[in-house]
Amino acid sequence: MKKLSFINKIIYTINIIVAVLLLLSFALPFLPPKTFSVLSVLNLGVSFLILVNVLFFLYWLVKLKKQFFLSLIILLIGYFSFGSLYKFSASKKIDSPSNFKVMNYNVRLFNLYDWIPEKGIENNIVDFIKTEAPDILSIQEYHPHENIDLSFFKYKFEKLSGKKVKYGQAIFSQFPIVNSGSIEFPETGNNAIFGDVIKGNDTLRVYNIHLESLHISSEVSSLKKEDSERLFKRIGTTFKMQQFQTELFLMHKKQCKYKMVICGDFNNTAFSYVYRKIKGDLNDTFKEAGNGFGRTHDFKFFPVRIDFIFADKDFSVNRFKAFNNHYSDHFPISTTLSLE
Repeated sequence: MKKLSFINKIIYTINIIVAVLLLLSFALPFLPPKTFSVLSVLNLGVSFLILVNVLFFLYWLVKLKKQFFLSLIILLIGYFSFGSLYKFSASKKIDSPSNFKVMNYNVRLFNLYDWIPEKGIENNIVDFIKTEAPDILSIQEYHPHENIDLSFFKYKFEKLSGKKVKYGQAIFSQFPIVNSGSIEFPETGNNAIFGDVIKGNDTLRVYNIHLESLHISSEVSSLKKEDSERLFKRIGTTFKMQQFQTELFLMHKKQCKYKMVICGDFNNTAFSYVYRKIKGDLNDTFKEAGNGFGRTHDFKFFPVRIDFIFADKDFSVNRFKAFNNHYSDHFPISTTLSLE
C-alpha cells in the first residue's frame, strides 16, 4: 500500500471496507436474525456488495496492482459457498412427457390501488398467465378482483383476510387438490398455505409462502425521507418476524411425507437465514436450470431475487424462467419439473 498514490490509498481503503462487509454477509445465512438482527440487514445488500467488489477487482487488475487479490479472494469464497450471483450458462430446456409447469407470482393485489398508472393491468396479468399456461400457479397478495377470471384452472385453494379489502395467498391447479390448509402467522396478514395435488399416481405437496414484507420503496426520494436508524431498526424487526414465521412453517413441513414443491415471496435474498432454512436439502430451481440474475423484484438499484421455487430432489428440474413483465412490483417466475 506504500507504493500507491494518495487517491489509490483512499480507493483501497474503501475496497477493504466493502470486501469485509461482503465477507461478513457470507456468514449471515448461519446467524439467526433474532440474535443478529442488525447484521441481517446486510442480506439485502449482498448483490450490491458483490458487484462493487467485481468493479474493484477489475480496477486493480487493469492497473496491474496486486490489490486485486483482496476482492478476488472474497468473490471466490462467495462463489464456492453460494454459487454465482449471475448464471452465465444457458437455461436448461428438457422436454419430457411427464413435464409439468409451476409458476410463482406476487401480483400486488392485481394493481388494485393503481400503483402502476396504466389501465387493465389485472387483465394483462390474467392474459400472461393464460399464455404461459402453468399447471400449478402460486400467487401472493391475491385479491378476488371483479375483473379477474382464473376459472381456466380446474381447482383452487385460497386463504384470504382483511375486512374491507380481501387479500391473501392462493394456489391454482389443473390437477386435483385433495387436501389444503393454512399456516397462520400471528399479528400479520402474511401466511403460508398448502395444497396436496394428485398428479398421476403421485401426491405432491405444494406450499405457497409469503414472509413478512420489508416495506422498502425502490424510489430514491422515499428512502431519503426515512431516518436511517429507524429504517435499520424496522428491517431488523421484520427479519426477526421472518425467522419466527419460518420456524412455524418448518414445524408444519416436518410432518409432510409427500414430495414437495415450495413457492413463495420470502422478502429476503438467497444469502439469508430464512432462505437457507426453508430450502433445506431441496433444489433451488433457478440454480438448477436458470440463467442471468434471476431478478424477481422491481428494485431500481441492483438485481434482487426474493421469490423462489424449490423442488424436492426426486424431481428433475427441466426448465426455469424469470419474466420481465412489469405488471406488479414483482416479476413472475416459472419452472418445469418432471417426476420419472
